[in-house]
Amino acid sequence: MLSKKQAKTFFIAGSLVTFFIFIGLTIFSLSKSQDQSNSDKITESVAHGKHLWEKNNCMGCHTLMGEGAYYAPELTNVIKRRGEVYVKTLLKMKTPWAPRGRKMVAYGFSDEEANDLIAFLKWVGEINLNGFEKVDRTVSPLPKDKMKN
Repeated sequence: MLSKKQAKTFFIAGSLVTFFIFIGLTIFSLSKSQDQSNSDKITESVAHGKHLWEKNNCMGCHTLMGEGAYYAPELTNVIKRRGEVYVKTLLKMKTPWAPRGRKMVAYGFSDEEANDLIAFLKWVGEINLNGFEKVDRTVSPLPKDKMKN
């Protein structure tokens, strides 16, 4: 059994050790060597693509890095999974596309807007997520007659 003085000393020593461990881990986490954000590769095109992502509320249906709605497919690594041609075709469609009952809004993006969104999605796909990658198997590919360059 600890005396009151020993308990107080034990509490203060334990709190200090925990505090210094916390500070050390915080400094380590914020160091440049631990930066996994890929922020050095943000271009004007990537920034505009993110603006379009937010302006059109894409997160209202899709998830990105696990965040967002679950109505439509996860898009973190969509460029690696589906390819640029597939994604660009969807973004430029003028009529809604409904795979398995879920309707993709027809935004009818211009070439430049579609390229910027693709640049943003490519940038997101290159962020080190420590192994996170959801493979979407819910949406069938576009019919060959809908694929355009």
